[in-house]
Amino acid sequence: MAITPTFSARPRVLVVGGGYVGLYTAFNLQKKIAKFGGIVTLVDPLPYMTYQPFLPEVAGGNIEARHAVVSHRKHLKETELIQGSVTSIDHENRTAVIAPVDGGAPFELPYHDVVMAAGAVTRTFPIKGLAESGIGLKTIEEAVALRNQVLSLIEQASTATDPAVRARALTFVVVGGGFAGIETIAELEDMARAAVKLNNRVEQSELRFVLVEAMGRIMPEVTEKQALWVVDHLRSRGMEVLLNTSLDNAEGKGIKLINLPDKSVAQEFDADTLIWTAGVMANPMVRSTDFPIEPRGRVSVNANLQITGEFGVIPNAWAAGDVAAVPDVTGGLPDGTCVPNAQHALRQAKRLAKNLWASRFNKPMKGYKHKNLGAVAGFGEWKGVAKIMGIQLKGPLAWVAHRGYHGLAMPTVERKFRVIMDWFVAMFAGRDLAQLEFLDNPRKAFVTAATPAPKPAAKPAEVPAAPASEAPAAKPAEAKVEKKEEATAK
Repeated sequence: MAITPTFSARPRVLVVGGGYVGLYTAFNLQKKIAKFGGIVTLVDPLPYMTYQPFLPEVAGGNIEARHAVVSHRKHLKETELIQGSVTSIDHENRTAVIAPVDGGAPFELPYHDVVMAAGAVTRTFPIKGLAESGIGLKTIEEAVALRNQVLSLIEQASTATDPAVRARALTFVVVGGGFAGIETIAELEDMARAAVKLNNRVEQSELRFVLVEAMGRIMPEVTEKQALWVVDHLRSRGMEVLLNTSLDNAEGKGIKLINLPDKSVAQEFDADTLIWTAGVMANPMVRSTDFPIEPRGRVSVNANLQITGEFGVIPNAWAAGDVAAVPDVTGGLPDGTCVPNAQHALRQAKRLAKNLWASRFNKPMKGYKHKNLGAVAGFGEWKGVAKIMGIQLKGPLAWVAHRGYHGLAMPTVERKFRVIMDWFVAMFAGRDLAQLEFLDNPRKAFVTAATPAPKPAAKPAEVPAAPASEAPAAKPAEAKVEKKEEATAK
């Protein structure tokens, strides 16, 4: 008999998404809401929140993958958790349709308040071959796959005899010159060179790392002077930095780059690894709601993080993070909204939780205001760049600032401790350069062992020749013919 899952009948605060905003909103509200007879429900396809600033270090072998994620079940013990996707929201009737992650039948879930915290997804363009050849760096699974792929390709290249195959395996392309792209290519290059030191069949000079950026500069979050220093730094490490350049085609492992704005061919070569970090966009699921959407595809909100429409505030509807167009009173994007990053999302979530709780008692709410204190980035061991409260840093000091900031920003004390221990061990033991094979097919070894080997085909039985003494006598008809031939001869 099938079991129908039962969900709480208490007044519900529905949190759509379990990233930065979802995790902190649920964490800060779960006990308060429960104390007054309600419940917080969080819906997300994944059972964990990913601290995305650590993905380059996970890909580079400095942080264990599980330590860069925060378990919902472990840290949201008073929250009702549903692993699935919200496919539509009818706020007028206070219902949401949820599709379970296991492919089960969708169902409706009523709510009192809704918090839109679905975050952002990778933004791509219609480039031929990109979907087939490329990989992003937005999830922990992608970071693990990249780490294993880079290390595996170095091993494969070490035994390749075809120069073209060898060159393709050792060429790594990153598209996008923002923080994610710069940190990714720097961490992977650092890891790859450490791996090549242990492999005497591959030369350092064979490694090729190419950064492709469509704009005339990289990392708009730092000063132009620092951005130029980063370009020089990457080039000093042997990486190619191609500005005003765009990816035009990636079919069949072939990379075609074009110059901008004239679109003339810049370079053409083969590469087994193509990493796409050229921006993000608001989760498109917001278009399946009855909330107002602004031109960039985000939910419209006011400074109190309440969703607003043509006629003002929409009651019991909230949004924050990358999925929301949050006004930035200190100056952010050209349209006056907050830059989509972890620094804003973490702080917006805490303000949203306080305002939602205040609204229950008709108390005054405070608008979100946060002046960006700066930016930090790590480029591998003891290398980095930072701009903190106007102070510009580079090299080891910036690298320490990068780790210090993100170590403190990592949610939960337990996860902070695990990450810091990873860094401590790596300082003495170095990066973890062990690649894990067949993660996409973990049953391969078992299936091979459990499948009987085919039996060899049986050879046809050979009939032994009879000895001359045992030769059969001639048939009567044959005997007559022989006698007739003898008579004719006489």
